[in-house]
Amino acid sequence: MSFATEYLAQLEAFAARGPLPRIRALHLPPAQAVADNKGEFCALELDDGSLGLSYVLLDDTLARLHDGGDSLGLAGADALAVARRYAGADSFSRTIGFAAANALTRCLFDRAGFRPDDSTDSIGQMNPQAGERIGMIGLFRPLLGRILQSGASLTVVELKAELAGEDEGYRVTLDANELAGCSKVVSTSTLLLNDTLDRMLACCRQASWFAMVGPSAGCLPDALFARGVTLLGGSWVRDSQGFIAALESGEPRSEFAGKFVLTADNYPGFAALLERACSGAEAPRP
Repeated sequence: MSFATEYLAQLEAFAARGPLPRIRALHLPPAQAVADNKGEFCALELDDGSLGLSYVLLDDTLARLHDGGDSLGLAGADALAVARRYAGADSFSRTIGFAAANALTRCLFDRAGFRPDDSTDSIGQMNPQAGERIGMIGLFRPLLGRILQSGASLTVVELKAELAGEDEGYRVTLDANELAGCSKVVSTSTLLLNDTLDRMLACCRQASWFAMVGPSAGCLPDALFARGVTLLGGSWVRDSQGFIAALESGEPRSEFAGKFVLTADNYPGFAALLERACSGAEAPRP
């Protein structure tokens, strides 16, 4: 099964245990991307205030979302029905579906009383060392300094041909097979939307550490851990209304959200979360 299929099956199980909140609204960043990547994500809000984030810059997704407006029919819709679009073939449907799925995940976490650990490490706890070969999937410019200063070599895999080539201290390539010799990898969570997850993981079989990070990495991690992802790092929204206002205006969101980290060691698992959410008891810490 694909990651999308496994993820949605978990949400189906959540829905089977009791009523879930419906969709209140979809919140979009400005139509024109702003500086510092502040306009890359949308937020789908449920009636209980849960937010799910999703990347919106694949193909013409952001423009279509703005053009669609109320005609998208999301306000008041069944959140699980919308989440099922994540298994669709086109990036537009997958983006909306993924946002809804992630909002339901936040709803599950809150009902179970589960709060992931805060993250204090922007490069996914990979601890690069001199002489190591590090892989990066998607060019994260803010992360380059920490890796290069360690003395490790860095290979970046990108889909954008215009980024390919040698740069100061690292190389950008379009060939994912070059990840084969990397001992540690940090990846954008966009893999969960552009249907490249399993292919990229297959290229990283020699890696002892695979960290997936990004604001939209707000999904259930069980199927990712089973595939070899060792760390999932996303955004934990503390103030939903403040976050929405900042997102829609293209302003910084750090005042309203922090980074979280999930590993197999600090995550109790979907079954335990579901039981706690449906019984009213809080999930124990692992």
